[in-house]
Amino acid sequence: MRDVRVVLIGGTSNVGKSTVAQVVAERLRFAYRSTDRLARHPGRPWRTPERAVPAHVAEHYATLPVDELIASVLDHYGRLWPRIEALITAHATGEEAETGLVLEGSALWPAQVAGLAVPHTAAVWLTADRRVVRTRVHDGGRYATATAEERHLMDKFLARTERYQALMLSVVHRLGLDHLDSGDGRSPGELADAVLSAAAAQHSVGRSSPDGPAPG
Repeated sequence: MRDVRVVLIGGTSNVGKSTVAQVVAERLRFAYRSTDRLARHPGRPWRTPERAVPAHVAEHYATLPVDELIASVLDHYGRLWPRIEALITAHATGEEAETGLVLEGSALWPAQVAGLAVPHTAAVWLTADRRVVRTRVHDGGRYATATAEERHLMDKFLARTERYQALMLSVVHRLGLDHLDSGDGRSPGELADAVLSAAAAQHSVGRSSPDGPAPG
């Protein structure tokens, strides 16, 4: 891992990106960041003890069909990409190069990451079976006791999440990028080990990686 200064962990919502990324950051003594902190798209549309669902978030999921929800979030990620690329570059080769970075988020779209011309960068995408994601959303949103309106919003969020993962995986497979199943029973520590192993391999065997455009 001596050649790696930035580790990118992508994937859809509720696959465990933030938990695994924080373990990886602790292991490497790198800084941890989430792309959500750069500019947040309408977030999870369910209430928590600390937070009600903002009206604009409820309206977003209630009124848009799934195709438009996907188009909206991908457009948001496209607008956000220059800021993400600048952050990666700063930690890989620029003014923040002394501080390694683990950056996670759904905004790490694989085609854009694969096209990075930034050295010392490795990337892995986390996935999970739709049943795993559905269970996590239902548990987080207290689906069993939610109102019909709240369930409708969660159902729309899940539909967008599942569509996003399917599109993401099609690009990951086409470009031959590394991905890991985070819902197969492994602990966060075990998944962090797998992320670190994949990151190290990207810089030890001369394969295509986010150091340059991937084939395809």
